[in-house]
Amino acid sequence: MKLVSGAALGLALALAGAIAATSPGLAQEQAEIVLNEQERTALQALKTALETKDYAAATSALATAQQAARSGYSRYLASSLQLRLGLETKNYGLQKTAIDAMIGSGAAPAASLPQLLKSQGALAMSAGEYEDAEASFARWTQAAPNDPEAFLALAQAKTARDKVPETIPLIANAIKLQQAANRPVPEAWYLRGLKHAFDARMVAESLDFSRGLIAAYPTPENWRDVLLVRRDLGQLDPAATVDLLRLLRNTKGLAGERDYYALAEALTAAGFGAEAKAVLDEGVAAKMVDASEARTKELLAAAKKATTASSALAGLETKATSAATGAAAMTAADAYFGHGDYAKASALYRAALQKGSVDPNVANTRLGMALGLAGQKVEAETALRAVTGTRADLAALWLLWLAQRG
Repeated sequence: MKLVSGAALGLALALAGAIAATSPGLAQEQAEIVLNEQERTALQALKTALETKDYAAATSALATAQQAARSGYSRYLASSLQLRLGLETKNYGLQKTAIDAMIGSGAAPAASLPQLLKSQGALAMSAGEYEDAEASFARWTQAAPNDPEAFLALAQAKTARDKVPETIPLIANAIKLQQAANRPVPEAWYLRGLKHAFDARMVAESLDFSRGLIAAYPTPENWRDVLLVRRDLGQLDPAATVDLLRLLRNTKGLAGERDYYALAEALTAAGFGAEAKAVLDEGVAAKMVDASEARTKELLAAAKKATTASSALAGLETKATSAATGAAAMTAADAYFGHGDYAKASALYRAALQKGSVDPNVANTRLGMALGLAGQKVEAETALRAVTGTRADLAALWLLWLAQRG
């Protein structure tokens, strides 16, 4: 990290120009700036030494200018030239005390204060003085409440002080400010927020950052990160975990043998043997699963045992039609879904909902999934939006996937 940004150097040079404007013979004295003769003379001597790069003379002239300063504005100008001296000589101590004095003078223009506070905090961060950096960046957010960079800087300082939960609203606010200004939010901001929220085990906030990330940057890698974060945050029952991993498959997020095995195992345990076999076959075709491995053979055998034979599907449908409750229709719908017949599954999930005695949130989630996979986007959205309770965030993720299908 640079000790002070190029913008700070530009600020120092601009302030030096302000001194020239108040020096005898260079320009008419500005009405609002009052410097006495001693102050002007001392500041001009310091400025001249800096322009000739006579740093020994500048150091001596700085002491004189500081002693001559009587007003806050004079102290501010002397300190601005001290900052220039510190920058040109790469003297951290001079830079730090100069910026501190410029802020402390009470004469810093409102337009310059944010940059000063930013530079003050950056110096403190580079020196490992994180408490001071946090204080400076907190003042920066107050001086520039619409600058997202100020909130990100404060979040960085709080991270350095192990205040991770406090960074979450700061990063979220930075994202909101960036969006309000109609500027694209960098991918790194979402990832940073998601990491901190996950580390702090903040479920709602993790989901907010997740949705923002995959809405703006729907790459398979991001989908994978988001879905695995959701799984690892807990609060999902086995059936919901299966539906989440199904989404991982549909977003092309399965990234290796471990992922294919995990999904195949979950599907088999839930009775979706045909679907588990299809997943393993995909893994083999993608050269991510080795068909000759003992583990692959074991999973394929287990999937075969858990598979509802195609010949038995019609019987399940007949039973569902005559049943008084929706339980049989739900069983039949799941079987058809596992075999990839999403149109038939959709009709049976609707029948299950109509007859009742099933969990409507599970049924609506899977109805929305089936309709989406069958290409019926509008109907799928309706079903997924009807999901409430612990499955609501899972349904929201499927809705995002649906929106990105075009």
